[in-house]
Amino acid sequence: MYVPHHFAVSDEETQAMLASITAAELVTPTASGLVATFLPLLYDDQTKSLLGHFARANDHWSVEPTGDSLVIARGGDAYISPTWYAAKREHGRVVPTWNYSTLHVHGRLQIHDDVAWLEELVTQLTQRQESVFAQPWQVTDAPRKYIDGQLKAIVGVQLHISRVESKAKLGQNRSIDDQLGVVEGLQRADPHDTVALAMQQNLRVE
Repeated sequence: MYVPHHFAVSDEETQAMLASITAAELVTPTASGLVATFLPLLYDDQTKSLLGHFARANDHWSVEPTGDSLVIARGGDAYISPTWYAAKREHGRVVPTWNYSTLHVHGRLQIHDDVAWLEELVTQLTQRQESVFAQPWQVTDAPRKYIDGQLKAIVGVQLHISRVESKAKLGQNRSIDDQLGVVEGLQRADPHDTVALAMQQNLRVE
């Protein structure tokens, strides 16, 4: 990953980005080319790995990798208009850009075709996503026979992490006035814009 020093992410921030992954693209190199699948994922700090599951009908789980697989997880992203920069009013030497954060997680795949392992995983995935609701759904809410059938229709996957690359392009190379102008511009369209929030948390004070 190309990471100019302005956009480098600390180890602590990288860990936070890993922990925040909920779903991402898994890309695996094979002898016949790249295979990619979008998966729900959960970071396991104890094993330093990402856990997820495929539909059993998806051939991705049965391919023979020719090297490490790659998970590409994106945070927020947004188009940045030059009209938001203070520099436009000062000298006009500005152009559009795109702000974003992204994480590239490399590692070795391990397949888990084990019902107990899968049930634990889907329980954790469900609890994580349902925790925001007043009355969260639980795996045990469904009939046992139905859950058993659903578990047989999926296959678990674990990415044992060997390398992580992270980048947060949030205007850190711009003046503080330019950064504030971008935050204001983004929030006019959406007061809860995730890129604006990330920029506020990373504002570079000169």
